[in-house]
Amino acid sequence: MSEIRRAVFPAAGLGTRFLPATKAQPKEMLPLVDKPLIQYAVEEAVASQITNLIIVTGRGKNAIEDHFDVSFELERILEERGKSDLLNLVRAVSDMVHIAYVRQKEALGLGHAILMAEDLVNDEPFAVLLGDDVIESTPPCIRQMIGVHERSRTSVVAIMEVPHEEVGRYGVIQGVPLGDDEGRIFELHDLVEKPEVGKAPSNLAIIGRYILTPGIFAALRATNKGSGGEIQLTDGLKVLLASERVLGYRFRGRRYDAGEKLGFLMATVEFALRNEEFGPAFRTYLKSLKLD
Repeated sequence: MSEIRRAVFPAAGLGTRFLPATKAQPKEMLPLVDKPLIQYAVEEAVASQITNLIIVTGRGKNAIEDHFDVSFELERILEERGKSDLLNLVRAVSDMVHIAYVRQKEALGLGHAILMAEDLVNDEPFAVLLGDDVIESTPPCIRQMIGVHERSRTSVVAIMEVPHEEVGRYGVIQGVPLGDDEGRIFELHDLVEKPEVGKAPSNLAIIGRYILTPGIFAALRATNKGSGGEIQLTDGLKVLLASERVLGYRFRGRRYDAGEKLGFLMATVEFALRNEEFGPAFRTYLKSLKLD
């Protein structure tokens, strides 16, 4: 059993990058082939033996709760029609894991969303998974990070190399490799949220997977609000770094940025090509396109 028993999924954002599609449905429920985005992150946590999930929602996010709840009417109809394969798919979602929900009444940033989950975390280290980042890896990315935490007893942030011209889109670390795990583990000295290209301390960007100690809550409360009055998790980690070690982990796997349109489209194409049911036919279709 994993020492990390709880995972937090911030899902209260407005999803403005996908308007107007997200005007009446949560961004987290946009389908990536045949599953909503948030389900990929939930399945990653379950595969990593995390047993209690906390989803931070907001106004207009009821579809997330409905998706992971039991649907008696739908299950009865499928059973009556003898569609056992679809019935099993529907039941697998609701039977997956225990989920608790907490509301973020105002969209005041990722750090503020984490603060909303404090009472449910129970003063234990916990995982944070952002549904925008879909990561394919074996073992799962968050499981890799749990292993680093179990050895170090510190907070761990997932990092990856990005092109230097894109550092302004991310939180970026300043740190040194420790020589552990093929140089994948970094001792963090500083973190900078969305730096200017010429002022970035590295091209190692923080992406949406974290293992956090309970000390993060005091750090977030001590964090000054940034632009738009938001509390950024990267800024909170910088405060935490003054009193605790924080490690960066360059994970093994492929990350898709499904929080922006091009990344979402790329993920859709690649996941569809790997689908056992219709992947070969989809590949044939793509090859038939006459592209300029």
